[in-house]
Amino acid sequence: MRLMAPLFFGLFVLASPAAAQCRLALALALDISSSVDQVEDRLQREGLAAALTSDDVVEAFLAVPGQEVTLAVFEWSGRYQQDVILSWRKMASRSDIFAAAQRIAGSKRNYTEFPTAIGYALGFAAGLFEDAPPCLFQTLDVSGDGRNNEGFGPALAYANFPLGEVTVNGLVIGQGDDDLMGYYEREVIKGPGAFVEEARDFQDFERAMRQKLLRELMVRAVGALHGAGARGG
Repeated sequence: MRLMAPLFFGLFVLASPAAAQCRLALALALDISSSVDQVEDRLQREGLAAALTSDDVVEAFLAVPGQEVTLAVFEWSGRYQQDVILSWRKMASRSDIFAAAQRIAGSKRNYTEFPTAIGYALGFAAGLFEDAPPCLFQTLDVSGDGRNNEGFGPALAYANFPLGEVTVNGLVIGQGDDDLMGYYEREVIKGPGAFVEEARDFQDFERAMRQKLLRELMVRAVGALHGAGARGG
């Protein structure tokens, strides 16, 4: 996909002079629950770093000069096992993107033996977005290889945390749950245009993440010329 590909799809930012300089706050959540072993965890981190630095993804990040994307990454598993890997950082240049990718690739998981608490991951993300810079859109991307099996689920998280302005997408890693894609579609994703990308296994994570990032980084239309305020993605 070349630099103008997002415009080819008929999407364009119509930014007013007062619009935020950030067009998208994008948070990526990586699953480190006990079903993910050390090799699979490494495939996630290195796969994400490789996806971020692929030529088409770099071009998508930098598609609108002066309208930057801000990126954050965190890991999640049990109720209280969430940790930030990359704090909110502007992706304003190739060097910014490559530095972020290097940090992600060099990171190590903090937990190995906790279950899958998607609701708590969503709650953690809500707090993360409260600290994000003002952006035209907000998107959360939840990667996982299983269903919620600890604490409250996504429905209660959405009912109790301030995620109304956040679009939530999913990346499912299929390894044994034939309906994990359906579960994410029914229970996890939300918001206009929300979608689920599927990786066949952890070896396929890099390809799936790259495809998902390209969709999330597409330039979007905003009715700023008609006085519309910034809304969640």
